Amino acid sequence: MITRFMTTAAALAMTAGTAAADYTLTVLHTNDFHARFEPISKYDSGCSAEDNTAGECFGGSARLVSAIAEARARSNNSILVDGGDQFQGTLFYTYYKGKLAAEMMNKMGYDAMTVGNHEFDDGPEVLRGFMDAVDFPVLMSNADVSGEPMLADKLAKSTIIERGGEKLGLIGLTPQDTDELASPGPNIIFTDPVQAVQGEVDKLTAEGVNKIIVLSHSGYGVDQKVAAETTGVDIIVGGHTNTLLSNSNERAEGPYPTMVGNTAIVSAYAYGKFLGELNVTFDDEGNITEATGEPIIMDAAVTEDEATVARIAEAAAPLDEIRNRVVAQTSEMIDGERDSCRSKECAMGNLIADAMLARVKDQGIQIAIQNGGGIRASIDAGEVTMGEVLTVLPFQNTLSTFQVSGATIVEALENGVSQHEEGAGRFPQVAGLKYTFDVSKPAGERISDVMVMEGDSFVPIDPAKTYGVVSNNYVRNGGDGYKMFRDAQNAYDFGPDLADVTAEYLAELGSTAPTLDGRITQK
Repeated sequence: MITRFMTTAAALAMTAGTAAADYTLTVLHTNDFHARFEPISKYDSGCSAEDNTAGECFGGSARLVSAIAEARARSNNSILVDGGDQFQGTLFYTYYKGKLAAEMMNKMGYDAMTVGNHEFDDGPEVLRGFMDAVDFPVLMSNADVSGEPMLADKLAKSTIIERGGEKLGLIGLTPQDTDELASPGPNIIFTDPVQAVQGEVDKLTAEGVNKIIVLSHSGYGVDQKVAAETTGVDIIVGGHTNTLLSNSNERAEGPYPTMVGNTAIVSAYAYGKFLGELNVTFDDEGNITEATGEPIIMDAAVTEDEATVARIAEAAAPLDEIRNRVVAQTSEMIDGERDSCRSKECAMGNLIADAMLARVKDQGIQIAIQNGGGIRASIDAGEVTMGEVLTVLPFQNTLSTFQVSGATIVEALENGVSQHEEGAGRFPQVAGLKYTFDVSKPAGERISDVMVMEGDSFVPIDPAKTYGVVSNNYVRNGGDGYKMFRDAQNAYDFGPDLADVTAEYLAELGSTAPTLDGRITQK
């Protein structure tokens, strides 16, 4: 009788163990925050206190604090992670660099983040300072940092954290072309994402970890490639392409999560406008049996945390005099949307390129080229403040003037449209120039009908002629793939700040109505 009881009890215990083996986890996530500590407008730029009170604003750190607390309360196990690019985007970053981001992320209780390309905008030193200030690991698997003293002993490829008695492996991933997109310096070698992730998965698996999450700042396309070409990755938290994945939002680029094989890919747009919330169930062997969720929009329905509102207001005080200065008026919204300025002629691109050219035309400069990825927001109709201009042009890029041949300009335009399908930031917005491109042709053969303004009319570009060009110092020094400009003649990279040039141009106009004039056409 006793033996039979013990056997039955053992069987019940085993059954209970099997039932309890399913492990649930909520992955809360953000990406591409870009220093939007204050609420943003529907155009992703600044939003006034009046509009915020009226319920017309989104995001901001104070809403995220509340939303994260509410989401944690709904879950028995949760983690909070970030897909990179906390840095750059508003005057807060210009003034505080990574210090305010570190403070806010610590307050929210992040468990890990990956390095985004913009984390390198001010070199390894500022990234290291940020890493020293945060209470969580910052990760990057696809780079050799052993030659960079600031990061060699600090920046890990992956880490293991525990939640609810289970080990979770976290791997970081950054764009392979970060050396073209930012300023990491000469000592870091960026490598293939698939190989890097698989190497870390194998290492973590060998340590007994069977739940693996990649924090990827490499874009939706690369994320799908990594998911398809690796084994052992359960979840990819995306970033870099500002991709919204959703099952309800009509602007979504795919479902939330996007499943590639057994891997769940999630991404929550950008600028703190959404908090991603993925609920997953794992079986005993670490396989996902269920993955559901949806990004939560940070609109007026989310109450702002009062202490955070006060702290951000305190941090904003030194910036207000600069930001609130009205520089011009606009009768309509000036379109600086990412999807516009990285794919076609956009009103903000025209404005900025015109401003650049106007500033240096008396120096014999004929052509302006501005990378679309350097344009970070639109401006709404009405008063235009310096703060809005700085949100559009946050990078502190300076005007660069130089001379190159017509053939080099065509080569630069080919580079600019070479990644059109990917929405790459190298897309060229121009002034003093017209061109046509055809994406049905292979990269390198897409540009035609290049015309340069000579006097009062456009004439075909002469490949052998030398032209004066103005761009920004990032592009002139090879950023976004514009390596053909590195050896330009008579280069001067230390002109005025591009935001100041644009603001002064707007001020001279007084009032502007944004226009498109056909300077860029697509076949």
